[in-house]
Amino acid sequence: MPTAAERIVDFLAAQGVDRAFCVPGESYLGLLDALHAHPAVDLVVARQEGGAGFMAVADARLTGRPGIVLVSRGPGACNAAIAVHTAEQDAVPLILLVGQVDRASLRRNAFQEIDYTSMFRGVAKWIGEATEADQVPELIARAYAMAMGGVPGPVVLSLPEDVLTAQCAAPPVPATVLRAVAPGDVSALAAMIRGAERPILLAGHGFEGEGGREELLAFAEAWRLPVAVSFRRQSLFPNDHALYAGDMGLRNPDAQRAAFADADLVLALGTRLTDITTQNWIWPAPGQRLVHVCADPRFLGWQFPAEMAFAADARAVVAALADPAAPPAREAWIARLRALQVAQTQVVARDWPDGVGFAEVAALVGEVADPDAIVTLDAGTFGAPFYRKVMWQPGQRLLAPISGAMGFGMPAAVAAAFRYPGRQVICALGDGGALMTGGELAVAMARKAPVKVLLSDNGSYGSIRIHQENEYPGRVSGTDLGNPDFGVWASAFGVPVLRVETRADFPALAAGLKAPGPLVAVVRTSLRAVLPG
Repeated sequence: MPTAAERIVDFLAAQGVDRAFCVPGESYLGLLDALHAHPAVDLVVARQEGGAGFMAVADARLTGRPGIVLVSRGPGACNAAIAVHTAEQDAVPLILLVGQVDRASLRRNAFQEIDYTSMFRGVAKWIGEATEADQVPELIARAYAMAMGGVPGPVVLSLPEDVLTAQCAAPPVPATVLRAVAPGDVSALAAMIRGAERPILLAGHGFEGEGGREELLAFAEAWRLPVAVSFRRQSLFPNDHALYAGDMGLRNPDAQRAAFADADLVLALGTRLTDITTQNWIWPAPGQRLVHVCADPRFLGWQFPAEMAFAADARAVVAALADPAAPPAREAWIARLRALQVAQTQVVARDWPDGVGFAEVAALVGEVADPDAIVTLDAGTFGAPFYRKVMWQPGQRLLAPISGAMGFGMPAAVAAAFRYPGRQVICALGDGGALMTGGELAVAMARKAPVKVLLSDNGSYGSIRIHQENEYPGRVSGTDLGNPDFGVWASAFGVPVLRVETRADFPALAAGLKAPGPLVAVVRTSLRAVLPG
């Protein structure tokens, strides 16, 4: 008779899960044993639970399947919490399996015990805990359905160590993922789109899955709809396309915001209307017609009343609207939005006394990136030019934490390199994030993954320093960093190192990014280039 742990592994493998990420712990030895010789599931052992979680988030974004993270109780779960938050913010399916204390010790403040329902309430879509082995097939099936259903997100399943090793008589439970269907008034929606003179299609996570980008492009072209993408999802739509109107970022330029305010229809498909995507809750403005399609009804109508609101799969709605007959003529409106977007892509070459401007480094990445390159970003000011200075192309993928979590970039690059070993993987991170999870580079090197790393070294928590200078000019407190020699640090991993000190080093950087094998480029980055004034 199989153990409960074996039921879990068999269920996940049956859903197509072929990789899990972990930091080992004594509280889930039964699950590690079930994975020991499983032919379908590759176990990646990370160095820190936050890194393992970030790897799983990135892998989930690339595959469309839930990322699987295995951690031990207490400290392991606490370290992994950042990935749960990131998955929730990014709308990414994630299953966190936590080895828990044995059943006799539950709720007795045992060593490393945490009540995970209390801990993760408010950030996870669902939290479960097994108290009997026969509950496990139902719980893992429910965890999978909750992670994938509606707006994808994270779930947490607590597994007492003696439950995992107990025999499970209950049969496997099939996974069921419910998806709402668009209402029958597609013709009314088509008439609304056809009658709009100045529409904008706002596209979000609903198009992230395989084939979604192609469906979005075909729909926009057929209906002649300018497309804006939600926060940090630039690679959803070809950035050099005449219909690409830009992204909804932390603060869009005033001219672009004014143009978006002139839209007579906002078609929000497969996205939540968050504070950033709506420019701090001001767009769509009162009087602008809004159609909102989101698979999870929790995000419909409560902040922005919509003329039409569908709890549906955005791609199903797009498919139902496939034939527009005669597409409307909106060339002047399309050209206006496009010109504003193109204006944001310009990079001014300039020498700085304290290093290079990282916007020029981002532009260089855009020039040398392969057509199917995967670029992962950490959170920080260095990442900003990648969102508006790089013209992302079909086939390329940008993986950046919508949550703004530092430490995402390196683990995401490791996961991407493992998932697509033949593709160019470039990671950009700052000196702050590098010492959070940069040690996961060791995991890449252990499997000889040729990750390219751009490390921006400016001796500062730059994003916070910018806010500090705006609000408390000249009063620097808590934002300076005392850094090691990152070149020596990177060399310790056995990775070739390139030091970029001035713009004269850019040709060598371009060559290094195109060459086979791993690379860490330590870029002395100008802080003055990004500070106010």
